[in-house]
Amino acid sequence: MFDKLKLSDTTVATIDWDMTPDLAFCIFSAKGMRDELVNTQERICYFFIDNWGDEPKLYLMERGTRYVHILAEVKAPEEMLVNCIVGQGGTPSSRNNFPLDAALKEWLRVRVVEPDESPLLIPAVALQAEEEDMGVPLPPVGTVRGTTGFSGERVNLPTEPITLADERIGPIIRQWNFYDALLNPQGSFSNALVDTGDESTVLDQRTGILWQRAGLDLCSAHTMKGRIERLNKERFAGHCDWRIPTLEEAMSLMEPVANAKGIHLLPCFSKEQPFIFVTARRKPTGCWFVDYVRGKVYWSSATVPGGFCRLCRKEN
Repeated sequence: MFDKLKLSDTTVATIDWDMTPDLAFCIFSAKGMRDELVNTQERICYFFIDNWGDEPKLYLMERGTRYVHILAEVKAPEEMLVNCIVGQGGTPSSRNNFPLDAALKEWLRVRVVEPDESPLLIPAVALQAEEEDMGVPLPPVGTVRGTTGFSGERVNLPTEPITLADERIGPIIRQWNFYDALLNPQGSFSNALVDTGDESTVLDQRTGILWQRAGLDLCSAHTMKGRIERLNKERFAGHCDWRIPTLEEAMSLMEPVANAKGIHLLPCFSKEQPFIFVTARRKPTGCWFVDYVRGKVYWSSATVPGGFCRLCRKEN
């Protein structure tokens, strides 16, 4: 099985059947912050169920200290995945990551791990091969500026990181009239998006924010920081000041109705970043995220294996 996958040099090429998402966080994130494990390079592999999308998916994860990488998806019977979730007290709509039960472990051993080849194992590279529909082309930036350009109200959204208690989220959402399925289901924030011409970014002329059309893949917050630093060093799309959006900036993209790709975004944005990091921290503990699948803000105690990111920068 591992012959088909691109493993790190320090990854142990075997499955840790006892590992769970919560246990991995405790070992590699919480304890990984301690001095004695900061330099640890050893990485392990384990399976888990991701139930953050429209249907549960079974993934093979490569995990290490401050390192998160999905190696492959396994095309398991949906009924088995649902039964596993329900058996742990969840429901098909429970947005979380789940460990495996005994039946799923046995199925994986027989159908995926032990055979020399298994058509059910789809490496991550293959998962990214399909070209995504990005919708009807946006108007080019040159045709909407100047005397015939955007003439609506321009807004300046907060750009600084902040710590927010639960009771402060609702007022912020309603202040800007952002759509949130729970906190402001009647909300709708209007954008003025234009094509910058480089195929990788979109400019919102109402907020003055330049956005990635796609974004960065699932990883830990520490790994995400390194990826952003590298993109800025390489001057992605000609700029060196890309950053994680604030809660308000990320929510400004939220659409009241999910598009054909199943996310609450305009189709010019990729569906491959279903929930993203924002700079806001939660008081007393945890991190705030924006979920474009469920159309809402939520917080996590970091038991999920990191997050995705859609970077932004403010145009002058």
